[in-house]
Amino acid sequence: MTAERSGGSGLEASRPGGPARPAWTFLTNHGHVLLSVAGDPDILVADIAERVGITTRAALQILKDLESAGYLQRARVGRRTHYTIRPHQHFRHPATAAQEVDGLLRLFAAPAPDEGPAAATEQ
Repeated sequence: MTAERSGGSGLEASRPGGPARPAWTFLTNHGHVLLSVAGDPDILVADIAERVGITTRAALQILKDLESAGYLQRARVGRRTHYTIRPHQHFRHPATAAQEVDGLLRLFAAPAPDEGPAAATEQ
């Protein structure tokens, strides 16, 4: 997949017909897939792909990578797949290898600072 820049906006096309995405993000597609599964352990692969902005085939490959590396487990439940996150796995990059991914999962599971109970009472 090649990235196409759209003018000086700092955006690139994610895939043909898909919405434009920023030219770079802080998290990789692997991180976004892991967060999608953590948020919904019964999510469909097609829904992961749509949420992350990648193809279904790419989502399947990333799920395979994450499972092979021990970050998640897949189990068939009837005709569906249920994912279980293994949160005490360490990040793979040497600069962050001392940290476990559960910190990232907690960060994104928590409500944003402006979405907490205090923000609701201020409105």
